[in-house]
Amino acid sequence: MKIEEEKACPVIANHIKIALVGQPNVGKSMLINSVSNAHLHVGNFSGVTVDKTEVLFDYKEYHFTVVDLPGTYAFTDYTIEERVTHEYLCAKGYDLIINVMDSTNLEKNLQLTSELMSMSKDIVIALNMSDEAQKEGIDIDASYMSELLGIPCVKVSAVTKEGIEELLDAVVSVRKASSQNSKLIFSEAVEEEIVNIVDYLTKHKYKAVNSYRNVSINLLKNNKRTYELLHAEPIWTELQPILVDASKHIELHHDTDDIKEAFAGEYASFNRGIIAEVVAQDAFEEKKTLTEKIDAVFIHPILGIPIFLFFMWGLFQLTFEIGSIPMDWIDAFFGWLGDTVGSTIQNEEVRSLIVDGIIAGVGAVILFVPNIVILFIGIALLESTGYMSRVAFLLDGFFHKFGMHGQSFIPLVTGFGCSIPAYMSARILKNDRDRLLTLFVIGFMSCGARLPVYVLFAGAFFSPEMAGNILFIIYISGVMIGLVAAKVLKMTAFQGADEPFVMEMPKYRFPSVKLIWHTVLTKTMMYLKKAGTFIAAASMLIWFLSNYPNNLALEKEFASKIEMAKSEDAKIELSNELASANLEQSYLGSIGKFSEPIFAPLGFDWKMSVALQTGLAAKEVVVSTLGVLYAVGNEVDEESNSLIDAISKNIPFASAIAFIVVIMIYLPCLAASIVFTREAGGIKYFIYLFVFTSLIAYGLGFLAYHIALVLT
Repeated sequence: MKIEEEKACPVIANHIKIALVGQPNVGKSMLINSVSNAHLHVGNFSGVTVDKTEVLFDYKEYHFTVVDLPGTYAFTDYTIEERVTHEYLCAKGYDLIINVMDSTNLEKNLQLTSELMSMSKDIVIALNMSDEAQKEGIDIDASYMSELLGIPCVKVSAVTKEGIEELLDAVVSVRKASSQNSKLIFSEAVEEEIVNIVDYLTKHKYKAVNSYRNVSINLLKNNKRTYELLHAEPIWTELQPILVDASKHIELHHDTDDIKEAFAGEYASFNRGIIAEVVAQDAFEEKKTLTEKIDAVFIHPILGIPIFLFFMWGLFQLTFEIGSIPMDWIDAFFGWLGDTVGSTIQNEEVRSLIVDGIIAGVGAVILFVPNIVILFIGIALLESTGYMSRVAFLLDGFFHKFGMHGQSFIPLVTGFGCSIPAYMSARILKNDRDRLLTLFVIGFMSCGARLPVYVLFAGAFFSPEMAGNILFIIYISGVMIGLVAAKVLKMTAFQGADEPFVMEMPKYRFPSVKLIWHTVLTKTMMYLKKAGTFIAAASMLIWFLSNYPNNLALEKEFASKIEMAKSEDAKIELSNELASANLEQSYLGSIGKFSEPIFAPLGFDWKMSVALQTGLAAKEVVVSTLGVLYAVGNEVDEESNSLIDAISKNIPFASAIAFIVVIMIYLPCLAASIVFTREAGGIKYFIYLFVFTSLIAYGLGFLAYHIALVLT
C-alpha cells in the first residue's frame, strides 16, 4: 500500500473525512493506527474532556481525516462518551462512517451497526480481528453480508494489517457513489407505521435534513432531537395523534409498554437474521439456548418443511371441524329470523327483499364467521410466537428456485388472512422487481373471504371427515400454482439476479392473548362490517336483478295452473317452476345467459357464471349470490333448507371442482385490486394482473373440469 508521508491531509479537493465508530474493545484505534505513515493528532471534543483523536494520511489521490470516536455499545447518549459520539454522528461534519466490528462477537456488535443504518449515512464496515475469528473456527461470508446489508463489509486485522488496503478502496468507492441504500428492515407492524409517517411527511412537503424514513424511525423511537425539531412545525398538531397510535400498535405487537424495548427487539431480530445467513462456525460443545434447541427441530433442513405443512394441515382441520359446529345454529337462527321478520311484512315484494335478499345474502356470509375466526387465530398464533419468521428463513432456498426471496413469505402468509394488508406488507421488499413479483403472486394465496366458498363446496361434495383435508389441498395447491406462476414471471417479465435481504429471527415467545385478540377481532370486525354494509347492499342489488322485470303474462298463466291444481304437491311444484322461469327471465338471468357460453367449457351454468362475476366485487358476495339464486326451486323444502344441500343437488361434481379452481386463482376483490394498483405503481399493472390471473384461472379450470369428468 502506497502512503505518501509528505502530504498530511490538507483540506482540499479529494478530501475524505471519516467518523470511526465501534463498540469498546473492537480494536478500532489500533486498526486506523496500523495505516503506515499516518499522522496522529490528539485534542478534546468541544466542551468536554473526552479525548479527540484524529488520524491524517494520504492514500492514492485522496487525503483522509479519520476521527476516532469514543466507543459506544448502542446509539445512545447516557454517558459523556456516548453523548460525544451521538452528537458527532448526528452532525454533518464528516463524509462517511467506518463501523469497526469484532469478528469474534458479531451479533453483539451488530446492535450498534443496525442503529447506525437507520441514520441514512454512508457506511463501510470493517470486520476486524478476522485472524482471531479464523482461529476460533468462525467463518464470515463478508461478500454475502455486503449484499444483505447494502453496505461494503471488509475483513481486516489490525494486528496483521490484512485487508487495510481493501478497506480504504471500499471507502473511496462509497465516496464516489451517488448514494448508499442500506437494507435495514423492521417487522411488518413497524414498517407499516414508518410508511404512514413517511406518507404524511411527503404529503405536507416537510423539509428534512435526513430522509423521511430516518425522521420516521427517530419519531417512533422517541428521539428527543427529532421531536424538538418537529414540535415547532405547524404539522405537529396532526402528526402527534398519528405517532401515539403508531406507538400503541408497535407496543401491542411486542407485548410491551416501552417503545425502546420494542425497538431493541426489532434490532435484535434483524441481527439474528444476519448471523443466521452469513456466519458459520465449527462445531463445538456449547450450552444451547431454548430458542436454539427449538430451532434445531423447527428449521431443520429435512424435518422443517414437513413440520410446517403438518401445522398448516392441522390448522385447516380445526378450521373445518370446529368451525362447522356452530354453523347449524347460525343457519337455524337466520332461518328463524327470516320466518319471523317475513311474517310481519304484508307486502310480498318488500318481504322478499328483506327475507330472500338481505337476510339470505348476509346470513350466507355470516354463516362462515366461525371458520374465519379459527383461521385468523391460527395464523396469529404462529406469527406471535416467532415461528412464521423461521418458516421464511427455512423456505428461503426453496423460494429462490422459483425466483422469489424467503422474505416474500411474510406477505404471502398475510394473504391467507386478507390480500389488502398483504399487498401493503410487500413494502418490506425494497427491490422493485422482487416487490412487484411478490405483489403478482399474493393473489394466489387464498384470502379469508374465499374460505366460505371453499367450506361451502367442501361440505356439499365431501364427507365431514374429508373436508378438512380438502381445504388443506386447496390452500397448498394455490401456493404451488403461485410459485410456478412466480417462476414464469421471473423468467419473462421480471428477469434479473436475485437480491438478498436480511430476514428477522425474533426469539420464541409465548403468544400474547392481548395481541391475538386485537388481531383476530380487527380482522373479524372488518369481515362483519363488510357483511353488514357492502354485502348487504350487494345482496339487495342481486335480489333486485333476480326479481325484475316482472313477467305478468307468465305469472297470470301459472296462477291459473296453480289454481286448477288438485294436490298441494302439484301447487308447490308449479310455484317452483314459476320462480325458476321468472329468475331466468330476470336481469340477472339475462346477464348469466349472456356470459354462459364463455364459461360453458368449464361446466358452469348461468347461475355459477353470475356468482363468479359478482365475486369481482368481493369474494364473500359469491356465497351470498349463490344463497339468493338457490333460494328458489324444488330443491328447497322443509326437509332441506340449507344452501349446502342446494349446491350439492344442483351443481355437478366436475363443475364444482372447476369453480373452486377459478375462485382460487382469479382476480382478487375490488378493494384489494385498488390497493394492488396503488402499491404496484399504476393501472397498467392491474391490467397485467387481470389478464395474467384470468388466463391461468380459465386454463386450469378447463383442465380441472375435464379431468374430473374422466375420473368420475
